Amino acid sequence: AAAMNPFKFLKSLFTPAPRLRPWQCAPRVLSAQAVLIDVREPGEWRPGVAEGAVLLPLSDLGGSREIWRPFLEKNAGRELLCYCAAGGRSAIAARTLVAEGFRAANAGSLQDWKNSGWPVVPPKD
Repeated sequence: AAAMNPFKFLKSLFTPAPRLRPWQCAPRVLSAQAVLIDVREPGEWRPGVAEGAVLLPLSDLGGSREIWRPFLEKNAGRELLCYCAAGGRSAIAARTLVAEGFRAANAGSLQDWKNSGWPVVPPKD
């Protein structure tokens, strides 16, 4: 797997990305203006994922982008809302995407989504 360009990675660390709450994101996701993305790793998805979320591990975004590249090409015009287990990795993902010119935001943790009443469902294979 190709490593991420260190300059690009550094730039992403200093790129601000908005931090949004589920109630701010939900209408955009439901109207398909935005895509909800679970950036946790595959082993973490088993207990449940936010309904409708696309499962794209952060390791692939920072690595070869086998799954991310086609997704980004297909969703270039939409807002990308990332969440993870606690909100740390989703912040990295959102900043990386913003640094590359995408409209992206950190949508917090899966628990935030659960607490907001958003359904959590088993991942689709």
